[in-house]
Amino acid sequence: MEHPLIGNIDSMSLDDLQTKVSELTKKLGIAHRMGNAQLCAQIQMALTTYQNKYQEKLRKSDDQRSAPDFSGKIDIS
Repeated sequence: MEHPLIGNIDSMSLDDLQTKVSELTKKLGIAHRMGNAQLCAQIQMALTTYQNKYQEKLRKSDDQRSAPDFSGKIDIS
């Protein structure tokens, strides 16, 4: 489930998303040690949102890199 209060994160770069995921993971660990279940649930929802966007952008960049470019090839037709 994604966090409803996180705005549009489409403009964030892969590095920014990775940094945010790292920060939230540290905060989730702190919340677990404190025993605050409600805070853990909120952080986990936010973490899921950023991880999903990171994976989506990673897939898009992989698709663009793996597409072959045949524009410079000789046309024999």
